[in-house]
Amino acid sequence: MPVLARLEFWFERLLELIVMLLTSSLAIVVLLAVIYRKAGASFVWYDEVASIMLAWLTYYGAALAALKRAHIGFPGVVEAMPPKWRVAAVIAGEIIIIGFFVVLAWVGWEVLLVLEGSYLISLPTVSNQFTQSVIPIGAMLFVVAQLLSLPRTLEEARRGLHHEIPPELQDT
Repeated sequence: MPVLARLEFWFERLLELIVMLLTSSLAIVVLLAVIYRKAGASFVWYDEVASIMLAWLTYYGAALAALKRAHIGFPGVVEAMPPKWRVAAVIAGEIIIIGFFVVLAWVGWEVLLVLEGSYLISLPTVSNQFTQSVIPIGAMLFVVAQLLSLPRTLEEARRGLHHEIPPELQDT
């Protein structure tokens, strides 16, 4: 197995583990919150923590989706192009996507600097910097995922694989 494929494999396993842990943790927190609320003793921190966990799940899940090239895209547009334009279109799209997430990571880092010294209202021992660290971390994980899956995507563009068209209807 080539080094890049191995790296992509282990990166995917890491993201899957993080997403599974976040999903399970969020489900447990929500379930416990419902049980406690029905018992008349709701958690004061539930709303704040659950929304933060959902944001974390969204960012890490987006990185996993990027690695699998399962995020919102327009592969049909690229596939409909003449072969000589496909690779250029993929590269242009990658530059835009990676550029956006690099800017998001930079702005996320700036947000962390602004949040220095602030804490959650319901859990004053938890730093807002910790909760919002998902912005730059998630953005950079997305960039890594895009870069790791780029060689495969470029090869598919060169070969003209049809993602949206069922195999029996493909002419190539």
